[in-house]
Amino acid sequence: MPTIESLGYPLVFSVANDRPASSERADQVIVRAEVRCLEGMQKEAVIRVGSGLMWRMVSDEGPYLNGTDLAPFPLAFFTAGMQFSFLSQLLQSARARSIAIASVTQSQDNFYSMGGSFLRGDATGGAMPARVEVSIESDADPDDVLRLVKMAVASSGPQALMRDALTNVFALRHNGKRCDVDGLQASGSAHDKAPAFEGVTPDTANPDSDGIITKVRQAEKVHGVEGGAGSSLKTEQKRTLHVHGTARVTDGMAMETDIELFKPIGSSFRFLCDEVPDNGGAERAPPPLAYVSAGVGFCYMTQLGRYAHILGKPLSSYSLIQENAFAFQGSVAQGTRSVTAQPTDTHVFIDSDEDDDVAADFVRTGERTCFLHAAMRGQHPSDIHLRLNGLDVTL
Repeated sequence: MPTIESLGYPLVFSVANDRPASSERADQVIVRAEVRCLEGMQKEAVIRVGSGLMWRMVSDEGPYLNGTDLAPFPLAFFTAGMQFSFLSQLLQSARARSIAIASVTQSQDNFYSMGGSFLRGDATGGAMPARVEVSIESDADPDDVLRLVKMAVASSGPQALMRDALTNVFALRHNGKRCDVDGLQASGSAHDKAPAFEGVTPDTANPDSDGIITKVRQAEKVHGVEGGAGSSLKTEQKRTLHVHGTARVTDGMAMETDIELFKPIGSSFRFLCDEVPDNGGAERAPPPLAYVSAGVGFCYMTQLGRYAHILGKPLSSYSLIQENAFAFQGSVAQGTRSVTAQPTDTHVFIDSDEDDDVAADFVRTGERTCFLHAAMRGQHPSDIHLRLNGLDVTL
């Protein structure tokens, strides 16, 4: 299999492509993610939000999963996307309603859990509400700012994914043949072929890709401690995960965040983000929902790779095509905008020497142990706190 190193590209870049845009309506955004395994715990994805640019990203895992730690861990993408989506909705609403915001920063903590046994077949991922602290400096009426924050929560796609219980849908093609997966809701759409990554090269018309994702702190590789090297590969699991992000607006609709992995012990990465032109940005970096969808796809793929490692059943290759759809209601200008997340649609492609039942077990286990599918299965509305001009404001 190829590796991040052998491919030789930046960690993220816009892709030269002639693929058609996802079909969409004015009140709906569809995010399509195509993700494949690379060597070890490395993954590669191509993401497109609606009719925007196509972005290629890579993910890796740290010492806790014996990864090479060359790219961000999957949950980093999701936390970054959550932060960027909230800030984007806040900025769009402020602009539409002519409310001046001098500065805004956001601190966020995401928590997940893993318990049970992979060998017994009861290992299960879990999610908890995100803890979000928003700090705003503004001379506007405090009630107007408060309404901006409430609408940003209501109209943020990943907030909806966490808030509403979703029954996600799945399909499996094993060695090219569609197979039933008992226990999961079947997808009604059809994808006959695994995603192709030939020709995924940087777009020369948008060459400024360096620095969109960078490592800012290297994790120490330690053994025999909680969250240390190899700890996430144990057959028996009882642990929590903690991801922290500190985000800020930098210029217009451009944003950045530093994502840290506290549990297990992981490296820290900086992500840059920009909105599509329709939302007031210049799309110099991936938009928020691209990071959100990438996080979901990467996290699910990690579960497949981890399960194969623990069982000692190597997969020749595995990949997926994933669609996330978000339906918007109301008006930004009137402060009534909100969003509803549709069930995530995931088509899994597995090539292996195993029988179809084993491949179906991989799909089920991936759904059950994926932290982000767990977040979508339940209702986990964020715990949000606002500080306006240095003072706490009750939402």
